[in-house]
Amino acid sequence: MENDSFNVKQWQRYIEREIGFILPNIQQQWFKNAIEHTAVSHALTTAQLWCQLPENHELRQHLLDKVLIHESRFFRHKPSIDFVEKCALQHQASAKDTDDVFRIWSVGCASGQEVWSVAMSLAAVQLPNYEILGTDVSEEAIRNARLGQYDKRQQFLIPADCQQFIQPLAVESAIERSNTNHSSTVSMMDNMQPHWQIASTLQSHVSFTLHNIIEHRPPTAYLQNVIICQNMLLYFRKFDQRDILARLSEQCALEGYIVLAPGEALFWRPSNMRRIAHPQVNVWQKISA
Repeated sequence: MENDSFNVKQWQRYIEREIGFILPNIQQQWFKNAIEHTAVSHALTTAQLWCQLPENHELRQHLLDKVLIHESRFFRHKPSIDFVEKCALQHQASAKDTDDVFRIWSVGCASGQEVWSVAMSLAAVQLPNYEILGTDVSEEAIRNARLGQYDKRQQFLIPADCQQFIQPLAVESAIERSNTNHSSTVSMMDNMQPHWQIASTLQSHVSFTLHNIIEHRPPTAYLQNVIICQNMLLYFRKFDQRDILARLSEQCALEGYIVLAPGEALFWRPSNMRRIAHPQVNVWQKISA
């Protein structure tokens, strides 16, 4: 990498301007590697990459995909999922119209684990009418979320009552076919390969779309009964967090909920939302338009 043309602060400012993310210093080496990988994969120097970014959407998206850490896991915070399930069941019980759809938006959904976890939970209690929208600024993450294929390790995170919503992939691992003499290495690598997929019965309830949360344009015209935004706000400056939360409250239906990660946005004091007293879930309810 060309040290004379690579200014970390300059690249950090670019990422913040584009998607609002503030990358912590602990991820600086990851950040440098992502920039270098993007440049090399397009046969460019980092200086050339910098010059081409404003005019090349593909380059820009590739860089964002590499910079962002798509960390998620199934049933990451079970109390939040249980809360959403309870809300959905209450909504169904009080709905006057049997076709009334319970709508959920997962913000910063990464590779889809949170979305599919909620879908499994609602299907397990036989909720008939629900739609879950997952959004992320990473095109690569959205592609993986739509595919709904995951490795062996993640299967063990799924509760017993939700195992019915996964099915094995029929394709034999290419690693197993070509490396029969290195069983321990094969086993470790195979655990990281797609091994199972989300059952087709859940597909009709779920959709994913590319969306930049700092944009004013919402990803859907529908107001949401629940908006889940967990472990994402910490990457934004406080004034950006306020703007994001204000936009989320606009997309939240009256008496709907915004679920944040425990400890997130404790400074928030919106006049149209009230914090619900819950021992494990950081949740706000919309009380006025």
